[in-house]
Amino acid sequence: MGHQYKFDVVIVGGGAAGLSAALHLPSSLKIAVLAKTPGEQHSSYWAQGGISAVLEPDDSIELHTDDTIVAGAGLCDEAVVRFCASAGRENIEWLAGLGMPFSRDRQEISNSGFHLTREGGHSKRRVVHAADATGKALQQTLQAHVVERANIRIFNQHIAIDLIHRQRKCLGLYALNRQDQLVDLFRARKIILATGGASKVYLYTSNPDGSTGDGIAMAWRAGCRVANMEFIQFHPTCLYHPDAKSFLITEAIRGEGGKLLLPNGERFMQGFDSRAELAPRDIVARAIDHEMKRLGIDCVYLDISHKSRAFIKSHFPTIYQRCLDFDIDITRQPIPVVPAAHYTCGGVMVDVDGRTSLENLYAVGEVAYSGLHGANRMASNSLLECLVFAQAAAKQIASEIDTSKKMPLLERWDESQVTDSDEDIVVAHNWEELRRFMWDYVGIVRTNKRLERALHRTELLKSEINEYYGNYKVSADLLELRNLVVVAELIIRSALARKESRGLHFTLDYPQTNDNYLAATILDPGQPKQSPAKLASI
Repeated sequence: MGHQYKFDVVIVGGGAAGLSAALHLPSSLKIAVLAKTPGEQHSSYWAQGGISAVLEPDDSIELHTDDTIVAGAGLCDEAVVRFCASAGRENIEWLAGLGMPFSRDRQEISNSGFHLTREGGHSKRRVVHAADATGKALQQTLQAHVVERANIRIFNQHIAIDLIHRQRKCLGLYALNRQDQLVDLFRARKIILATGGASKVYLYTSNPDGSTGDGIAMAWRAGCRVANMEFIQFHPTCLYHPDAKSFLITEAIRGEGGKLLLPNGERFMQGFDSRAELAPRDIVARAIDHEMKRLGIDCVYLDISHKSRAFIKSHFPTIYQRCLDFDIDITRQPIPVVPAAHYTCGGVMVDVDGRTSLENLYAVGEVAYSGLHGANRMASNSLLECLVFAQAAAKQIASEIDTSKKMPLLERWDESQVTDSDEDIVVAHNWEELRRFMWDYVGIVRTNKRLERALHRTELLKSEINEYYGNYKVSADLLELRNLVVVAELIIRSALARKESRGLHFTLDYPQTNDNYLAATILDPGQPKQSPAKLASI
């Protein structure tokens, strides 16, 4: 039998959003951080580009807001976008104060002192970074401070199973300790979901293995609404190599003049958008997908070799070395690239303080839908989102938590009616089938027929997985598969409900935008098949 724990706040997820929230919460609170994987396996760790923030006199909150709304294809909540953009400088200064090793401007042309780059969708240079490994620097900086806090306890190798709730109040959760395979009970006054996205639902992804939609699925099962799940961002440029495991090639390379080429060396982006390589990611990903299918090629190429060797090695040291490991010298030759699932723009519905519709439950970062991203996320707004909403949620929790109130007793995990599985191959096969048909039928370009075929397979898989879950002891693979099939169904149902093409959702059956769908796609656990509706207050 597993352990029982009691905390003021339990944070599910040890990435940038979760660790930021832990550091912003008062030191008087007893905090637990549940991390199912080591720090280097969080999506935050692998973020290369940077953090968007208004830092220069020629930039403004209005410009950042406008750029985000344009990228979001009409579905952003302007008030939320402005709120997030306005908090950028404060959070960059907070990180700098923690010792974050941001790249500095050696030519002293930057008013802020930071070296700023420009990425797709941005009208100004406003992306502050740490060379081409911003996420790694951010994760390590936050971890270094979290381990010094006596009030914060990190539970490594813990994967959350389900939230415990009564009468629309979240009271705790169950989590599998992957080291001893026992299920622990966590009681909490407040719970923050910071579990990241769900890109592992696709066969090809730039994300680490832990991006299995755990928080979205748990919140859905607990009765929370989700929104905009049809908008899955495919990063246009991941390294194409059999041994690379979808290594991301940062958008900053295109921001610094990198060109996308066909195998014959011909540029093609100018034929799809006047912004060419600096067009938003959805346009670039579809263009690459189109050219690959049109020509029957395995990849396209990204070329930055016209820049000096010194420039490339100083600005992109991680990418330079990683490509060199595969005998690709990016100072002399182009990089083979393909699109891959990268970011979940939808998620659990929250307000600007990260509150869900379930009392005591918060969601921050990629797991959440706040209205920031709309139909497409602009580059480098993701780490900004993690920081801003973690800060806001921590502030809200600090203002309302009552540590004197007695916490209710909760039942421990009961596995007396289940046995050890001797059919793990079933889980492995279902994993493979789910991710492959999601890639084939619910990818960059969709049709109703493909979506309906995917939905039928999802319903069959869900039935199999639920039967398996009810009869055998839980494992990490089973829990993640159980969550992924929920997320897959949410993506498919949302895509079927949106009978237009907008942002990241492109369907051949409805290739034009339709203002009748100028609203978020909201799914409710009680009415999972409803059509897009106006975003309601929660």
